[in-house]
Amino acid sequence: MRLSKGALPRFSDCSVVGMSPRSLDGVLARKKAPSSNLTADVQAIINDVRENGDKALFRYAEKFDGFKEQALAVTPQEYNAATIDPEYQRILERTAERIADFHKNQIEKSWSVFKEDGVIMGQMVRPLERVAVYVPGGTAVLVSSLLMCAVPAQLAGVKEIFILTPVKEDGKVSDKILQAAAVCGITEIYKVGGVHGIAAAAYGTESIAKADKIVGPGNSYVAAAKRLVYGDVDIDMVAGPSDVLIIADETANPKYVAADLLSQAEHGADSSSILVTTSERLITETEAEIERQMSYLKRTDYIQKSLTDYGAAVLVESLQQAFDIANEIAPEHLEILTADPLSHLPKVKNAGSIFLGENTPEPLGDYMSGTNHVLPTDGTARFYSGLGVYSFVKYSSYSYYPREALAELQDDVIAFALSEELDAHANSVSVRF
Repeated sequence: MRLSKGALPRFSDCSVVGMSPRSLDGVLARKKAPSSNLTADVQAIINDVRENGDKALFRYAEKFDGFKEQALAVTPQEYNAATIDPEYQRILERTAERIADFHKNQIEKSWSVFKEDGVIMGQMVRPLERVAVYVPGGTAVLVSSLLMCAVPAQLAGVKEIFILTPVKEDGKVSDKILQAAAVCGITEIYKVGGVHGIAAAAYGTESIAKADKIVGPGNSYVAAAKRLVYGDVDIDMVAGPSDVLIIADETANPKYVAADLLSQAEHGADSSSILVTTSERLITETEAEIERQMSYLKRTDYIQKSLTDYGAAVLVESLQQAFDIANEIAPEHLEILTADPLSHLPKVKNAGSIFLGENTPEPLGDYMSGTNHVLPTDGTARFYSGLGVYSFVKYSSYSYYPREALAELQDDVIAFALSEELDAHANSVSVRF
């Protein structure tokens, strides 16, 4: 079904968070192309870094972050001086182990096929050589994203992984980042972020060798920069605001539903949290739980704005209708809180990551379930996949034909080439006979 105005039941009137009846069109209208001014500003920085290298990086590091020193790389002394929290170390190691345990199943092997006529065909799987992991240094230091990016890359066989992260005036990289880097065995870390960091990874400078791929989250400027350098370097995706859609029946616990909606709204004012349910009672009780739980949460400004602008509670007649809506929206995160969640898994066509049952909240996937949390947003789960080992490899096909096998195909190949008026192609085969 297509989601158009008036096609869906009206939303619950959630007075607690300011939601009013409206169509899903308004809730989902978050995806916006970057403004022409932003794009122009980002392109100018990229061009500057391509032309002036480290000189431009130092200038932008001072302009945007207040960092004035003339060395971009974290030194061995800085790396080794990081404060190690033993309990945090245990959590990091456990998380990395669980990520590896899941992603090792994605490792692919090269293969060959040998035909009776002597033909050999196959595919080689080769890792990328060098990958940049971007770790934001703003309001939240996303160490979990570092692990989600680095562990699959290592399993793929990437030889060189380096970290880009912005620093402040003191020039100090967060101890948490350094500790997580050590868990992953990464020692190449640069004190540079933003658009200029993306440009450095894409094109290289005197200090930073260019990467084959850039992965990791960032703000709108970082996202725009990744979009502009794509093609000269690979990227994971151009990520938009985060979202969750919860499908629930009358058996769902409103306390859990509210908590999971709130956890997604906490990401930022443009995050989206949507409940689709067959139970009007659940909507009412979830609203009450949202009010109760918000009273003790910290990021209520973000939550309030997010739920007001991009939150929704939708009452549907059947679970099948709920899944039709979910497949149309193609959420980044899909929670299924029903009496028998596993039985509904075949109904899912489009979702970044799926969380089944009341004991599998989405934040478990953000940190320690083992599945990756770098996921397609803004409905792009219709055609994109989350980050995985397969994101860090490339495939080369190969073939070997003995003369006899080529002879058997020569007339058809020549005729096909001539039908496309490519006589040099036809000649390439005919001269061999």
